Amino acid sequence: MSNMQAMENEQAKIRLMRSNVESKDPSAKEADDAMIRRFLRACNLDVEKASAKFLKYLKWRRSFVPNGSISESEIANELAQQKLFMQGFNKKGQPISVSFGAKHFQNKNDPDEFKRLMVYSYDKLCARTPPGQEKFVLISDLKGWKYANSDLRGHISSLTILQDYYPGRLGKCYVVNAPYLFMTVWKSISPFLDEKTKKKIIFVDNKKLKSTLLEKIDESQLPEIYGGQLPLVPIQDS
Repeated sequence: MSNMQAMENEQAKIRLMRSNVESKDPSAKEADDAMIRRFLRACNLDVEKASAKFLKYLKWRRSFVPNGSISESEIANELAQQKLFMQGFNKKGQPISVSFGAKHFQNKNDPDEFKRLMVYSYDKLCARTPPGQEKFVLISDLKGWKYANSDLRGHISSLTILQDYYPGRLGKCYVVNAPYLFMTVWKSISPFLDEKTKKKIIFVDNKKLKSTLLEKIDESQLPEIYGGQLPLVPIQDS
């Protein structure tokens, strides 16, 4: 199949899926073609599967984000931990966020608050993507991470929200400074991820940290802590 035929085939499937989801949930009319396309591609252009995935997303969004966005007052405890930062852009124009696993502690009083933080951060990243760009980049820094920071349910929920409700948005997730201890936890997390998501998660060798990040991120856009020029900016201040 030529590129032109493939594009025409995809466009036809976008129209078919749009008709399908709008008939079942009128709020689907608010979604643009780019969003429909992302769900389709996540399901290998299977209209039935993509429609079911998208309808599930719309239902989840209504119940979990009833006001349309997460307010900072809903995630005050999580923000107070100062573990999430919004940075510059990589060479493709994809926005970057940096998280620090050693600053994360399981929220036993309100486990959903961490999920709300993730939605708040993913929405911020999506809003920062320039026209023609859909993906964002995550840097997950695990320096100083200990079992006290382990939150299996939280880690799994943040990644499943990303792959189920933000398909096609993750460009790369660089895991840096990962201690050996974390790898035992990773063995419990990875089975919950689909292959497409797993391929985007890169464990960076400590000795090649700066050079690996500089391959994709210009020095002017790289955080100072990795040898770049940008100071860290807390996500709520970005």
